[in-house]
Amino acid sequence: MIKRKATLEKISPNFGSSVFVKKSTSNDNEHKPYWHFHPEIELVYVNKGQGKRHIGSHLSYFNNSQLILIGSNLPHNGFTDRLTQHGSEVLVQFKPEFLGAYFFDIPEMADVNALFERSKNGILFKPETKRRLGKKIQKLDEVEGFERIMLLLKILKKLAEVKDYEILNADGFVFETELQDSAKIDIVYKHINNNFQNHISLNEIADKVSMTVPAFCRYFKKATGKTFTKLVNEYRIVHATKLLSESQMSIADVAFDCGFNNFSHFNKLFKEFTGKSALKYRKELTPIMY
Repeated sequence: MIKRKATLEKISPNFGSSVFVKKSTSNDNEHKPYWHFHPEIELVYVNKGQGKRHIGSHLSYFNNSQLILIGSNLPHNGFTDRLTQHGSEVLVQFKPEFLGAYFFDIPEMADVNALFERSKNGILFKPETKRRLGKKIQKLDEVEGFERIMLLLKILKKLAEVKDYEILNADGFVFETELQDSAKIDIVYKHINNNFQNHISLNEIADKVSMTVPAFCRYFKKATGKTFTKLVNEYRIVHATKLLSESQMSIADVAFDCGFNNFSHFNKLFKEFTGKSALKYRKELTPIMY
């Protein structure tokens, strides 16, 4: 088999979440599948559809539904070629340490930890497990915060206990990563971290990674699932929540300190990302601060 280089995919969960969940239907056709990897563990459930499984050295096809778990840094393609009527795909991605560096090392999580180890070779779960857990996995898209974490843990515990599964990449797979792609993403994130309080133009950031603006925009959206502007604004809002909780700065000063030159634009984005105004966010923190 020809060992193609896999591209690092940068996954960014929504604001306030440590788990990325996305549900796609037959009406969605955003991204074409490509050979990639990421440090996040990936759980994929398709209830009605067909496609190709290409995980490490494993290649096979499915023509109805599937439930698979892919471990950290295992290269793979996107899976669904076509979702049938009323069909959907639920994609769940999370880092192995999303609950802390040692959470899954405690005795109560031994089964789940073993599941994560098996997932490094890719796991295909059989029909009975799909039937029992499919609706619970779909519900992950409907809940948030603590409820999502608890539901995910219950799903992982059930997956850890079942015996009807197949290891897809039993022989292992040696792959080379696109080191230059990883380096580009690191350069971009470092530049955002150092300059988010100022305006960062697309020309400026594209020049940092030696790309044209159109090529950079395509590359960045493919690698992170977000536009560069959205990611910068998310970074600024996260910093704003920190300042609102840890300082006595006025909300206007917080906005400008985070790189927003337009106060109304800051308010709009803050509510869009957090679900509440900056004023309400601070008021709800007041009992904790004093």
